[in-house]
Amino acid sequence: MTVTPVAFPDPPLLNSAGVHQPWALRAIVQVRSADGAVGLGETYGDAPHLSLLTRAAAALKNVDIFDLSGLVRTVARAIGAVDVPDRHGLTGGSTTAKTLAKVVAPFEVALLDLQGQAIGRPVHDLLGGKVRDRVPFSAYLFYKWAGHPGAAPDGWGPALDPDGIVAQARTLIDRYGFQSIKLKGGVFPPDEEIAAIRALRDAFSGLPLRLDPNAAWTPETSVKVAEQTDGLLEYLEDPTGGLSGMAEVAALAPMPLATNMCVVAFADLPEAVRRNAVQVVLADHHYWGGLRACAELAAICRTWGIGVSMHSNSHLGISLAAMVHLAASTPVLTYAADTHTPWQDGVDVVADPLPITGGAVTVPDRPGLGVTLDQDALARLHENYLRCGITERDDTTYRQRFEPGYVKRRPRW
Repeated sequence: MTVTPVAFPDPPLLNSAGVHQPWALRAIVQVRSADGAVGLGETYGDAPHLSLLTRAAAALKNVDIFDLSGLVRTVARAIGAVDVPDRHGLTGGSTTAKTLAKVVAPFEVALLDLQGQAIGRPVHDLLGGKVRDRVPFSAYLFYKWAGHPGAAPDGWGPALDPDGIVAQARTLIDRYGFQSIKLKGGVFPPDEEIAAIRALRDAFSGLPLRLDPNAAWTPETSVKVAEQTDGLLEYLEDPTGGLSGMAEVAALAPMPLATNMCVVAFADLPEAVRRNAVQVVLADHHYWGGLRACAELAAICRTWGIGVSMHSNSHLGISLAAMVHLAASTPVLTYAADTHTPWQDGVDVVADPLPITGGAVTVPDRPGLGVTLDQDALARLHENYLRCGITERDDTTYRQRFEPGYVKRRPRW
């Protein structure tokens, strides 16, 4: 087992917690089998998480690549009952179960990659087989600065008003052919973000739209925004915090509510169903515990008539490949998935990243994940990690360097 932390350039993308730092952190897991094959996984690169990954890796030596239940037990023994929260809070609260799931996930993906290579079948076959040949993704829009303060403007330009958001969407759609659009909100007062949604509807009349303010609004504000965006949104994502608040909004909102913040573990599902708090859950194998856990989540959602989409964080090509195999084999995942891939401007650790064309990724049928690690790229990105001086994502503190009075508040409006 090898765990390598990496860093890659990230634009100044704004959200309800602050702004992205100049470097995004990830960790690349390599699992070498006795016959020399290498299975790949990708996960978060924050220092507390890296510490747990290292402990787990040491305990997993000589694990049977087909014993995924044993994998979970071994990791649980290795890390103990720990609860490691994220500073940004953009993926909901933390628990010991969620921390364990986050550590298990990259090793499970790597073992599934090895299993596929061993029997000559793609990972989606191990998850039940393909139900679609192409996986659609959504254009993921962000309010952003022209560049990181003190650095030259980046190639994306600023997006701080409706015109800037529309221009950003046009760039992403022209380059990648996206057929749906998501705006990360919670940055400006709701009226300004509603104006951006209306501008997007005018510019892209046929494309589904989504808005995600990351729980920046009170239930009352959320209901008002929902009423004013009736007929404009495919779904409204995490307008307010907690299952109670979401249920209050869901009872009055004319569109479905989606979440990756208040349903983030299996223990959250009974109350969510009982309250009818959410109508779409955004799966994320990085913190749900891997691909099999997300398949289980999708089955539960199907039982209760809850839709399924897919959440994204700043990520690289191993993560994208895992997402594609999961989406390819999950019938109920009918919404276009999120991805940050365009924001990485081609930087990756895999030799031939899966391309996004026509707004979708063609599902690979090669054995395993279907991607190969570029060792030279891995070494360069690891050197970035050693030099960048960032060891944990902290959007709030970074924004406060330039706006000392900035305070992260949820709700803010």
